[in-house]
Amino acid sequence: MKTTSFLLGCVLLCAGFAHAAEKPLIRIGARVFTEQTLLAEITAQYLRSKGYDAQVTGGLGSTLARSAQESGQLDMVWEYTGVSLVSYNHVTEKLDSEQSLARVRELDAKKGLIWLSPSKFSNTYALALPEKTAAEYPQIRTISDLDRVLRAEAKDNPLVALDTEFANRSDGLAGMVKLYDMDLTRKNIRQMDAGLVYTALRNGQVFAGLVYTTDGRLSAFKLKLLEDDKHYFPDYTAAPVVRQAYLDAHPKLAEQLKPLADLFDDETMRQLNARVDVDHQSPSSVAADFLRQHPLN
Repeated sequence: MKTTSFLLGCVLLCAGFAHAAEKPLIRIGARVFTEQTLLAEITAQYLRSKGYDAQVTGGLGSTLARSAQESGQLDMVWEYTGVSLVSYNHVTEKLDSEQSLARVRELDAKKGLIWLSPSKFSNTYALALPEKTAAEYPQIRTISDLDRVLRAEAKDNPLVALDTEFANRSDGLAGMVKLYDMDLTRKNIRQMDAGLVYTALRNGQVFAGLVYTTDGRLSAFKLKLLEDDKHYFPDYTAAPVVRQAYLDAHPKLAEQLKPLADLFDDETMRQLNARVDVDHQSPSSVAADFLRQHPLN
């Protein structure tokens, strides 16, 4: 009897190992900000329900994430069209959302990276006003409007907050100032960490600030987004990007990820980001709750 039980235990143990071995491993990368963490966590939990062994590596810089994927250390990353165009492929041509997606698909395919069906949101840059400033200056609706008011109020030295990366990139502050012919100089620019820009706006410490269009703090802090009336900021539509070699081995993945990508639009991402950045919930619990509310077959 003991021998039989032992043999049965071995059979079950081996079966368990075999079942585990059957699960395809997918390594998902995430860059070092809330939205990326959430997208990776939601995707990982979803794919686990589909029988994948999904592992997430977070806290990555843009360059490191891309190089890890190109070298085969990561299988999938949620990427933004504007990042691929400008940072990875050095495209300076102004393209709309459809043109941007078509171009990155063409360029990245040559590197063995495939853009799957995109989401419905674009996390691009925008300039925003604090609630009090927006109430005092209802005529400011666009970046051009902002520039006219900044010039008129120059004697009061109105401050504009920018994150340090944007302020020092050639396709950031310098390009925006050139296109809009803005009167922005060191005297009225304050460079700071991206997160502190939102704090400065909420506290009314600056006249305007650079934000991201799907950030959860936009609604929570009652910030007013300004229209990019000269279309300076690139499209940053997000989509899952997967190595061609991985797709060849697991061809169902593209079909499985499409309904997930379809769930994400601008407002959905703002709400998800707010639950982490404003309500201080954990990304894993937010992801689990989101998938419970949006069951996918």
